[in-house]
Amino acid sequence: MVAELSALQQIVNALTGLNGLPAVIVECAVTTIYTSLGGFRISFITDNIQGAMVVGLVILAVITVGVETKIDRSLVDSSGLLNSSLLGWQLIYILPVAILTNDFFISGFWMRTFASKTDKDLRIGVSIATVAVTCILGLVGATGLLAAWTGAWPGNPPQGGDIAFFLLLEELPAWVVGIILVMVVSLSTAAFDSFQSAMVSTGSNDLFRNKLNLWYIRAAVVLIIFPVVVVALKSPDILQVYLISDLVSASSIPVLVIGLSDACYWWRGFEVVVGGLGGLLTVFIFGTIYFGNAHEGAYLLLLENGLYSNDWSAFGAFVAAPVGGLLWAAGAFALRIAFQWIQAKRKGVRFDAFDRPPPPSPALYTGREGSSEDEPEEHGPTFSVSSQKGKFF
Repeated sequence: MVAELSALQQIVNALTGLNGLPAVIVECAVTTIYTSLGGFRISFITDNIQGAMVVGLVILAVITVGVETKIDRSLVDSSGLLNSSLLGWQLIYILPVAILTNDFFISGFWMRTFASKTDKDLRIGVSIATVAVTCILGLVGATGLLAAWTGAWPGNPPQGGDIAFFLLLEELPAWVVGIILVMVVSLSTAAFDSFQSAMVSTGSNDLFRNKLNLWYIRAAVVLIIFPVVVVALKSPDILQVYLISDLVSASSIPVLVIGLSDACYWWRGFEVVVGGLGGLLTVFIFGTIYFGNAHEGAYLLLLENGLYSNDWSAFGAFVAAPVGGLLWAAGAFALRIAFQWIQAKRKGVRFDAFDRPPPPSPALYTGREGSSEDEPEEHGPTFSVSSQKGKFF
């Protein structure tokens, strides 16, 4: 949410020269109102509009950039962007790890997964989205090169490249900039309402198990938006905001997905928590050793130098996070098993840490305890909560 609002205010400032704060406030107010009234269903509707807006933005940008942009060929060689570089090779590893693990944290993706009618529908939807997103990212990513080669991207690339696309569009005719600005605000609104809906859903279902009035959850999300706006306005770099969350996810998601496998039924929440925290600790340890002092090691957790430090710090951080997390989780697993074995010997009971749990009965959590027999028939079919639950220790 911070990155979304930070991007909006920077884009408004870049395209118009105006303060982006009013646009941020209006977006937060509008999305809060209609998500409170329409819930996640309205987010689906706006996402359809968002998809059309993306296609329109790409088509308009491709045509106008192709017609209006004049490349200074002397800047092509001097920029060095077509040469092999240390950063380029590092990103082949960093970006897939960062994006893949971070997507596990985005509730909007999970909610769309659960909303699919069948697995086939989900596979078709993901396949279509993969092709579309690949094409869009290829076109939008190429505009960074064009921005550098036309002189629209001031300074020394690649520093400050998070809005290079919009710096290039700023050079286009005013009427094109106006249309693009409307599209950008619409896209940002459609994304932000998904984040709000996902926060409401996560807070209601995961934290309070649907036992707290939904309007209290919505009010809490509104209160959270205020510090989000403050942090977004002070955030100097959108990329750094994402990199911090990417580092957290890279340390915790690898140890989490182990528990999603039926073969790893013996995996517990204890290993996941220790592994996730241990991955971050490993990044700190790596940074301390690499830079030679604990202060720089702590700053590496925030990736203060971003991806453009021209050294091995960012790459090392994204290697240390998942590898360290898995090693700490393995150690936590061994410690837990040893403790439970000792406890079983002391108490003279059977050691059952590796016993396979009984398979859960098919069930759908509806927020109501009890079986369908407790409900009147006119309410339609209901399902009981599965008694099979994950264990922490």
